[in-house]
Amino acid sequence: MKIEQFYDKGLAHASYAILSRNEIILIDPARNPKPYYDFADTHQAKIVGVIETHPHADFVSSHLEIHHTTGATIYVSALLGADYPHQSFDDGDRIEFGEVSLEALNTPGHSPDSISILLIDQNGEEHALFTGDTLFIGDVGRPDLRENVGNIQDKKEALAKKLYHSTREKIMTLPDDVIVYPAHGAGSLCGKNISTDLESTIGREKEQNYALQDMEESAFVDLILADQPWVPKYFQYNVALNKAGAENFEQSIHAATAFKRFSDLTDNVLIVDTRKASDFRAGHHPHAINIPDSGKFETWLGSVVDPSESFYLVGYSSEQLHEMMKKTAKIGYEKSVNGLIWEDTGSQQEKTFDKDAFDTKPNDYTVLDIRNDGEVAAGKTFEQALHIPLPRLRESADALPVDKPIVVHCAGGLRSAIGASILAKQFDNVTVLDMGETIKDYKKN
Repeated sequence: MKIEQFYDKGLAHASYAILSRNEIILIDPARNPKPYYDFADTHQAKIVGVIETHPHADFVSSHLEIHHTTGATIYVSALLGADYPHQSFDDGDRIEFGEVSLEALNTPGHSPDSISILLIDQNGEEHALFTGDTLFIGDVGRPDLRENVGNIQDKKEALAKKLYHSTREKIMTLPDDVIVYPAHGAGSLCGKNISTDLESTIGREKEQNYALQDMEESAFVDLILADQPWVPKYFQYNVALNKAGAENFEQSIHAATAFKRFSDLTDNVLIVDTRKASDFRAGHHPHAINIPDSGKFETWLGSVVDPSESFYLVGYSSEQLHEMMKKTAKIGYEKSVNGLIWEDTGSQQEKTFDKDAFDTKPNDYTVLDIRNDGEVAAGKTFEQALHIPLPRLRESADALPVDKPIVVHCAGGLRSAIGASILAKQFDNVTVLDMGETIKDYKKN
């Protein structure tokens, strides 16, 4: 038996291939199925099943494409109400393959239809638990994502109560040496305190995970609901898309038309420029916002741009934009891309932040802090700063005063580039300045 973990740093997403003899079952596969096909080819094995622990909110799964390509059976909880061909997989159901078996545990809480998968090895021992978004290393899944989407919808308080019982009655009763394999690591917005570790044991989590300590249900609910991160715009869209099943990955990422120049455009929709902030400031299209290619491009694209919006992607080359389409497809936004542009990036320029001028007369500027609520609650960098978190900026920018130049800052420079570009697009007659990495000079020790 072999367990292979596939980890996508951009979305902090872990998926798994379980190989026994010459058969493979996948758990929570990512949008691009090629790594799983390569794994199967390397081991001269056949993918016979795909298990979805729940309809994911933060990425699009390739389960339906893998089913069409390999004939693998898709297993999900009957509670999911999946629109694609599948076999129900709920409490006590088992899949026997190779020399091992997989048993379903219904573990609602993160979502009403969440399951965890218990791996029983060739010796009949409980070996590992694939917990999806129910249990993370150092945390548990947030329960506030299924109030308005999915086959079953439930209030966050009710789901938090279910999560309490799932962890205590299903997961914590397993042997301490059972290995825990979660669907996410640090940086995922599906939890608030996830460890950088990508595996653990039941015993270690019972000892170290704050959410698994001895407490009453009411205390657990209050603890879990407090200080959860923001919900990106794309999350509900992805739940619905995963419930239906996504289209072929390669076909989707090649669907966008290559418009080499802005003069080729026939409409006036949003433009997302993926170049570095410095290059964007040096010249860009007036309708563009800057979401630089970074380790978190997918998250920021899906937090700033609504899934109902169409947009063009601007980049350095057709090759780079092809990679951006792959990232865009991971959250199901590839169909929203009207075209790709790389030879004409635009000529509108933005002023550069002048630290000396700002330090000399700070009251001559409106300072905007676009960090998250929790970051600001932990301490403001500038006491006079106004606060609008980046995910809410496009909808809330009109509330800002426009009688002074606006200086935008975050914690490290990436978000401020995005925020400054949003405001520059929205305000024609206001100077908008991106503080960028200079914010590090102001951070309190």
